[in-house]
Amino acid sequence: MEKFTRLTAKACPLPQANLNTDQILPARFLKWPREKGLGSVLFQDLRVDADGKQDSDFPLNQTKWQGARILVAGRNFGGGSSREAAVYAVYDHGFRCVIAPSFGDIFAQNSVKNGLLTAVVSDHDAAELAAAIAADPEREVTVDLAQQSIACGNRTYAFAIDPVSKNQLLNGWDDVDLTESFRAQIDGFRKADRERRPWAVIGPR
Repeated sequence: MEKFTRLTAKACPLPQANLNTDQILPARFLKWPREKGLGSVLFQDLRVDADGKQDSDFPLNQTKWQGARILVAGRNFGGGSSREAAVYAVYDHGFRCVIAPSFGDIFAQNSVKNGLLTAVVSDHDAAELAAAIAADPEREVTVDLAQQSIACGNRTYAFAIDPVSKNQLLNGWDDVDLTESFRAQIDGFRKADRERRPWAVIGPR
């Protein structure tokens, strides 16, 4: 998994609240293999109408937001179903960080397993960030995971993240890697347990 330490990039404002996983990635695309390009259908039903015409007002359809790697979203981003493919779509579109006042719990858990940072800020800070980048689309935003800070212009905002998730992202660890990081403690426990309960050990000691 790719590490996340510090990112300076263009940010796209999408302050709509309660964008759920079916809006992030409509269910019909769950049949697609990831290699087909889930990022290309991110927010498909919000970006494109029934006739296949793009909504020119939707931020991701606007030229000024092309290439953005940070998404500033509304409260409860990623609520709804537990589909991990919604995270794939966000990540494969090019985003490495989503900033919002809150996230769906399962979406946030799936995000850290795929190298996507979900940074929790206050409603006020999310609105201020969204307004700042809407006013100046070329303004870059810097997200520093170690410092848990977001810099935009002359303003700096703090964000919250679960400490275990932070550790995994900084090191590029999935859940197996996280478990392996405790290898010395695990081996020490097993050795002590064999000595304490030799009768419980099956096979060679």
